[in-house]
Amino acid sequence: MAIFVGLGTIDLMIPDSHSLKEKRQVIRSILDRIRSRFNVSACEADHLDDWQHATLAFAVVANDKKFVHECLMHIAELVEAEGRVIVKDVSVEVW
Repeated sequence: MAIFVGLGTIDLMIPDSHSLKEKRQVIRSILDRIRSRFNVSACEADHLDDWQHATLAFAVVANDKKFVHECLMHIAELVEAEGRVIVKDVSVEVW
């Protein structure tokens, strides 16, 4: 039996954020939406004290490599569709 682990990171800007409180509201909203739609672990992984910059990380485990990759790509599409953020970089790795 094969098990695949996927890790996705999304580097983004929040141009309308003027404080850490505003940034965290946007990030929390995005992470909550992702957790409710996908069975993944998700967190803000970097730039925690920068009020206009964030890096989100997502982890998926499954027995189908294609499913893991597609799940991470759907998450990236959902974040890119979010009007309050600008996606700078998306990285997806599956082992």
